[in-house]
Amino acid sequence: MRFRLTRDQEALRAGVRELLTRRFGAEALRAAVQRRDLDRRLWRELGAAGFFALRVPEADGGVGLGLPEAVLAFEQAGRFLLPGPLVATHLAAGTVPGAAAGEVVVAAVDGVLVEWLAEADVVLGDVAKAVALTSVDPLTPLHRVPAPDGPEAAPDPVAVLLTAAEQLGTAVRVCELAVEHARTREQFGQPIGAFQAVKHLCAQILERTEPARAAVYAAAVTADPVDIAAARLLADEAAVRGARDCLQVHGGMGFTWESEVHLHLKRAWVRARRAGGGAQGAELLAADLAAEPA
Repeated sequence: MRFRLTRDQEALRAGVRELLTRRFGAEALRAAVQRRDLDRRLWRELGAAGFFALRVPEADGGVGLGLPEAVLAFEQAGRFLLPGPLVATHLAAGTVPGAAAGEVVVAAVDGVLVEWLAEADVVLGDVAKAVALTSVDPLTPLHRVPAPDGPEAAPDPVAVLLTAAEQLGTAVRVCELAVEHARTREQFGQPIGAFQAVKHLCAQILERTEPARAAVYAAAVTADPVDIAAARLLADEAAVRGARDCLQVHGGMGFTWESEVHLHLKRAWVRARRAGGGAQGAELLAADLAAEPA
């Protein structure tokens, strides 16, 4: 079966990318790292563009699209390292007044972590004993809450898939950054991309990214929890290992604040803990495989 985006889906993806290129490019990203706060004006612009209300029915004032379109939008958000509790606000758009329009920032307890608690207008879950943590990602402030009594609740499959979409965005972006640097950085009189070790690193990033893309897009169509779990595992690996390999391609330059590579790695680490992390997905996938007939 050939799987291609429709013209409307391509237009949606291009529109989100254009908005983020204009409002959250490289300079804005660096400025956000310095401020470490949430840009409320940009948040409202996202709301006006329909980012949070993509899956809210038109009858309720939303855009009336589906999970595949939300995945395309969140992939672009991941590509640009857009900060904020995007998934929590998107999931709350149909129930929390003001969330769909970007007038209200919604945070949610996710296991024992809460992202952007201090900036949120509405917090879903008990945060009475929340304690601030030092986050590895300067653009994702974190709080920890006590572990719930009893077994840990299964994460919302949509939250898992949208997190995978953000991880896919990082994987795509670090692939671009690695190739661009390999083409332009010169050593010994030639681009470093001419060296076999660098070629292998770039190829490894690509070979993880494309299967992750196929898995994430397919899971958006089927909405099957097992497909979503598999997509999440592949996307986490593509983002984390891809960012690490991209950092190797950049060498010492990749660790500097002028480069976005280390920010992608740090965000990928934080996202990998979100929505149940990889462990619950691996258990679900393993159980499904074990249930298959021999």
